[in-house]
Amino acid sequence: MSDYILGRNGVTEALRAKVPATELLVAAKIDIDERVQEALRFAKNSGLKVSEYPRARLDAIVKTTNHQGLALAVKPFNYADFDSLIAHPTRKSEGGDGAPKLILGLDGITDPHNLGAIIRSGMAFGVDGVVIPERRSADVSGTVWKTSAGAAARMKIAQVTNMVRSIEDAKKAGFFVVGLDMEGKESLPKFSLADEPLYIIVGSEGKGISRLAREKCDLILSIPMESEFESLNASVATAISLYSIVQQRKSEH
Repeated sequence: MSDYILGRNGVTEALRAKVPATELLVAAKIDIDERVQEALRFAKNSGLKVSEYPRARLDAIVKTTNHQGLALAVKPFNYADFDSLIAHPTRKSEGGDGAPKLILGLDGITDPHNLGAIIRSGMAFGVDGVVIPERRSADVSGTVWKTSAGAAARMKIAQVTNMVRSIEDAKKAGFFVVGLDMEGKESLPKFSLADEPLYIIVGSEGKGISRLAREKCDLILSIPMESEFESLNASVATAISLYSIVQQRKSEH
């Protein structure tokens, strides 16, 4: 079963990012603008199949009318191997700069828009990989492809059967495991483990980090807030935390 990226901007961005796709679907008698022209050009240059459908037929295929006449059928996502992701706690073994790795573990992020936004932030701040559970989590779908603005095509994303076990395995591999939570014992920007290999656990939109995952963390980290009644969206909290950690790493070298 195919998944689809919909809309002129989303399809064009996905083609620019070389998201693995099988077909570009175009509505018959579509109003041709620059984005449609660019999508058709990308498809032609990459040898991607282009199919034209009556609009009603396209609606039925993608199960919505909200496609602006363009849809991109994407291949099932090829997940990375978690063991290879944590095999070395620094980037030196992979020909990198020797810096400590930074991996995100998403404990129950069910909103694909949040998942896409977190992947995009991870790419922006040099995250080495993202880990999601097989159950009770959004997977990498067309919505995630679109929200990540193509970052999902370049980020290593692993899917695990058990988040708690992934925490245990990361610790054995030399990572410190840090959970993000409003009630953390340490807060940004003064974070004692910033320069260590990190596996950062981000909780779900509603319940936060699960009890078992929280108990396995070496440290719980919070973001200082002006109001005790405010809370941050998971993707926003992740972006702020990543920025602070990256800046602290830079200042220590």
